[in-house]
Amino acid sequence: MAGFVMAFGITTSIRVMQRGFATLDSARNLTTAGQILSSEMEKLRMYDWTAVSAYAAGPTTLTIDTVFTSSSTVGSRFTLTRTVATISADLLQITYALSWTTYDGRTMSRNMTTYYAQHGIHDYIYNQT
Repeated sequence: MAGFVMAFGITTSIRVMQRGFATLDSARNLTTAGQILSSEMEKLRMYDWTAVSAYAAGPTTLTIDTVFTSSSTVGSRFTLTRTVATISADLLQITYALSWTTYDGRTMSRNMTTYYAQHGIHDYIYNQT
């Protein structure tokens, strides 16, 4: 009976540890994804209307900055795409989406969306420097 209880305790503790490691992996990846997406949004703010309005409509796969991909935990596990939709002649909706596969094989994704307007705050800041 004691052997059964011990085997049950060891088995359940291994499952709990596996679930804990999966949760840690998810938390790290969510943090990294947020940092990558924020970085892309900040880069977007530095471009003028001419550069941004030239983006191809629809989804485009982008290269993630080497600051992130040089890390062994990020490497090439993450895929970044940008989708541009024209709302009106002087307004674009830009969505960055990041997807990755966790170490236990689940696919996860996060995205950020912004609107970019001609003569908007982005264009004003860019032209004032």
